[in-house]
Amino acid sequence: MAGLKANFLWRTNKVFIRCYSVSANSEDYQFLQRSKLYTYHFQQSLPRLAVPNLHDTCRRYLAAQEPLLNPEEYTKTVQLTKEFENGVGQKFHQELMDRDSRDKDTSYISEPWFDMYLRDRQSILLNYNPFMAFVDDPKPEYNRQDIRATNFLISALRFMKSLRSELLEPEVYHMDPSKSNTDRYKRIMKFQPYFIATYVSYLFKAYPLDMSQFPSLFNSTRIPSTGKDLLFKDESAKHILIMRNGHFFVFDALDKDGYILPPNEIYSCIKYITSLDLPSSQHPIGVLTSENRDRWATLREKLLSLGNEEQIRLIDSAFFNLILDDDKMEDDPVKIVRSFLHGDGDNRWFDKSFSLILSKEGKAAINFEHSWGDGVAVMRFFNEIYKDSTENPKVHPHEEAVANIDPSKHVKRLDLNIDDEIKHAITLAQKKFDDATGALGVNILESDVFGKNFCKKNRVSPDAMMQLGFQVAFHRQYGKTVATYESCSTSAFFKGRTETIRPATKYTKEFSKTINGGKGNSADLIQLLKDCSAYHGQLTKEAAMGQGFDRHLFAMKYYCQSDVRQELPGIFTDPAYSKINHNILSTSTLSSPAVLIGGFAPVVRDGFGIGYGITNNDLGAVVTSYPPNRDGAGFVEALKAAYNDIYNVIKSGSAK
Repeated sequence: MAGLKANFLWRTNKVFIRCYSVSANSEDYQFLQRSKLYTYHFQQSLPRLAVPNLHDTCRRYLAAQEPLLNPEEYTKTVQLTKEFENGVGQKFHQELMDRDSRDKDTSYISEPWFDMYLRDRQSILLNYNPFMAFVDDPKPEYNRQDIRATNFLISALRFMKSLRSELLEPEVYHMDPSKSNTDRYKRIMKFQPYFIATYVSYLFKAYPLDMSQFPSLFNSTRIPSTGKDLLFKDESAKHILIMRNGHFFVFDALDKDGYILPPNEIYSCIKYITSLDLPSSQHPIGVLTSENRDRWATLREKLLSLGNEEQIRLIDSAFFNLILDDDKMEDDPVKIVRSFLHGDGDNRWFDKSFSLILSKEGKAAINFEHSWGDGVAVMRFFNEIYKDSTENPKVHPHEEAVANIDPSKHVKRLDLNIDDEIKHAITLAQKKFDDATGALGVNILESDVFGKNFCKKNRVSPDAMMQLGFQVAFHRQYGKTVATYESCSTSAFFKGRTETIRPATKYTKEFSKTINGGKGNSADLIQLLKDCSAYHGQLTKEAAMGQGFDRHLFAMKYYCQSDVRQELPGIFTDPAYSKINHNILSTSTLSSPAVLIGGFAPVVRDGFGIGYGITNNDLGAVVTSYPPNRDGAGFVEALKAAYNDIYNVIKSGSAK
């Protein structure tokens, strides 16, 4: 295949597609990046995630509980927390420290966190899988489904090969990119020994991030198993999985030597699949992945017993799932959210590490399974393939196209054997799916009242102002402050996962009460707002450094529960502990120019799921809920008013 040139024309619907004439082993084509620094250059020198000090954890826990509890409840929680800190908590803390000291190749939170995901028997539909949608290609003609799918797939393969060949740029957070994201920085780093490289990088205010999750992006899946699921990976596989109308197709996207196929061959395979007159599957197997995990485990075993071992293996081991939908969204944000968060269930396989979904008009998103990893790896992949596919596309519309294979022989359709039991199970799963997704409410906030520039100009944190809006709006709508979760990555540490920022504080509670009650003068509100911003900044820094309280308490409780001889301490049986972990406001921010919109479902039935973002000049949020437990439309209206009020408070302070 090396040196192969274009030799004949592929033509469809009088539209011509030009593909680059390339050598399959050309490095410019095979690799998305050729980093001067080896991909895992910093991995061995990353600091380990420290187990927080027990006293600090208890102090932070009580500070987060204070705005959520009445005086009587708080007094009881203080007592139980002090008893834990001065008593049995010291034993659990020391046991956790001892475990951490023995297990140098991981972090103290890894095992409990993986176990939490994999043991949960709920459906991963809505309960775990989030989505992120791409902005459209700035060149409208490139948004055709077959064109965009091909360019995305090629960029994804180039990313994968760069990662596996250790040519992908290391993941580094640059505080001042003009000084650290430079050739000089890379030259200096290149000659640093692995065991000190991270610490030298700190001198440039450049913070390397853990990359241990990146390999699990590809050829991996979550396999249902009774009691606890398994994570599976097979890097020897060379094929991509494509779903359309509930049907499965695979084709090798790498040749026998591991080279990415030329663009014309990949395009011809995708075009072949999109051109098929393909009615919806009568019995779409994919909907079973939305089932309760034990139920799905039993059904999967049944499928295997019916002679589907090879078909299931090909699904599990594929690079990822490329989903081609036949629906159109017409720039309707609610349609976009619903399609990419759950779709109709028939044309999905929620277990894959991620699915790249494209609508008929070429809108695109990633929906990912959450147990294997967090947002850092997914966001890096998301940003890189968007940039590469739009700035360096390998397939072009309205120009001459070529293909040198018969796609009907290269593409393999996977037909699974099913019996009446499976058919009945699919019907039941479809009903459950429709009930679950039909109960979900989706509301969208879009506002240009202020953005990052306004916040920074007035020396308040943009994220703190977004979170303050959630607190003010909920208090305005429901008259109280409730448990709030904001995810924060701890990937600055070896095998870090996430920590929780607790944005509901005594400061946000006081601000909400004051502004919603029409009390307090301008000066009072300005000072309260500044206190909210400063304290939120402190909580964010502590969480990013692994110095929150949630993961520490979670790990101690996890190991306590794993010992059947051990009775749970009062701090964990206290209703206040359940209350703070019943996150009525579950929030996560999306910050990337490549992200159009993103979101997830609430984590509790009486909660809101809030995927939000703030750009230089505007802000927005996807708010999900389960009516009538919560009123999403009313919350969005309260949010609009809250951000207007916050703007006016900031403005009144800047005028002085």
